[in-house]
Amino acid sequence: MQIMSIQRPQPLRGTLKRGELLARYTSWRVGGPADQFYQPADVADLATFLAALPRGEPLFWLGMGSNLLIREGGLRGTVISPRGCLNELTFLPAQRVRVEAGVACPKLARETARRGLQGVEFLCGIPGTFGGALAMNAGALGSETWEWVESVETLDREGKHHSRTPGEYQVAYRQVTGVENEWFVAATLQLKPGDAEASLERIKQYLARRSHTQPTQLPNAGSVFRNPPGDFAARLIEACGLKGSCVGGACVSEKHANFIVNTGTATATDIEALIERIEQRVEAEYGVKLKREVHIVGEEREKANG
Repeated sequence: MQIMSIQRPQPLRGTLKRGELLARYTSWRVGGPADQFYQPADVADLATFLAALPRGEPLFWLGMGSNLLIREGGLRGTVISPRGCLNELTFLPAQRVRVEAGVACPKLARETARRGLQGVEFLCGIPGTFGGALAMNAGALGSETWEWVESVETLDREGKHHSRTPGEYQVAYRQVTGVENEWFVAATLQLKPGDAEASLERIKQYLARRSHTQPTQLPNAGSVFRNPPGDFAARLIEACGLKGSCVGGACVSEKHANFIVNTGTATATDIEALIERIEQRVEAEYGVKLKREVHIVGEEREKANG
C-alpha cells in the first residue's frame, strides 16, 4: 500500500446543502432528507472536506442511488455524492484506463468500447456509478468489476489519499471487504484489446434484451434479491404468485419478478413492506431465505421526528 500526497486547496469548492431530500438522487425516487449533503468539486476538494469533518461524523456515500432504499426519515450525518463530479475517465498506455468513482457505469462501458478496449461491456446495463460497482463488485453477463481492477485509490477519514492493490481486499459475489474507513475515489483497470464495432454491437444487443425483459420505463432499483445457489430469485417469487402484487404504489414487476417498481405514488415504507412480504412468502412456500441485493438505510419517519 502506498500513501500519496495530495494538494489540498482552500477553501472548499464543492456544493454543501443541508436538509437535502434524497428522493431525487435514488432510482426508486423515494427517500427522506440528509442532515448534510456534499458534492465535491474533485478528489482534492473531497480530501479537504473529509479532513475538516468532526471525527465521529457519520458518513454515507451515495452514487446514482440504484440498489438502494432510503427510508422516509432520511440519513443522519453527512451524505457525499460523487455523482456528476468525480467523473474523469483517463485512457492510459497498454489498454489501461483510470476511472473516477462518479463515472456512470454505462458511460464507462461505451467509452472503452469505442476505444477498442474489451472487458467491461457488461457495465452498460448497470444504472450506477463506478464507485458503487467497485464497492459491491457489480457484475452481469458472467463478468464482475474486480476481474479488471489493477489498483484502486481511496480516501480515509482524514482525507489521506491511498493507492491499494486488489490483494488487500476480499472480493466475492456482490461483496468487497478488507480495508475499513476508506472509500473508493478511483481505480485503474487493465482491459484487453478488442474490436470497437463488435463491442458496441454487444452493448446494443444487451440493452435491447434488458429493455425487453426488465421494467426500465418505471423507477426501480435493479434486482432486489440475490439469486440463491442453483436457482433464481425471480422464479421463486413468480412461483409464489407474487407477480403484480402491490403495497401502496410499490409493485412486483409484471416483466421481471425480481424487480419492484414505483408506479408513481410509492413510499419507502411501501417498498420495504413489499420486500418483507416477498421474503416471508418465499420462505414459507419453498424454505428459501432470500438475501437482499438492495441495501435499506436511513431512519423511519417516526424515529427521525421523535
